[in-house]
Amino acid sequence: MTITLYGIPNCDTVKKARTWLDQNGLAYTFHDYKKQGADPAGIAGWIAEAGAAKIINKAGTTYRKLTDAEKAALEGPGAPDVLAANASVIKRPVVEYPGGLLVGFNAEAWTAALL
Repeated sequence: MTITLYGIPNCDTVKKARTWLDQNGLAYTFHDYKKQGADPAGIAGWIAEAGAAKIINKAGTTYRKLTDAEKAALEGPGAPDVLAANASVIKRPVVEYPGGLLVGFNAEAWTAALL
């Protein structure tokens, strides 16, 4: 199974997710937004699959720092570009695996999907 985990290495939720994957013996590729950036086309796919409300993290400080125009763009077709430019606004982690997408870390949901 090919698993790609997207996130930021110092995020506590990403750390928990990586620990869970390691403890369950699941190999994965880690995509670090800080070093590798975020792809607008990939983000558009996530939004199509999971919905913008699930992908956008409105609780963080980065979201609060966005301009009104950027926040408005998140509600429409410009969302992938705004999220790619401000990857910290993407809920973490995002996991792509054969047959699905997981957003955020929930051990129960991850067990059902990945084990």
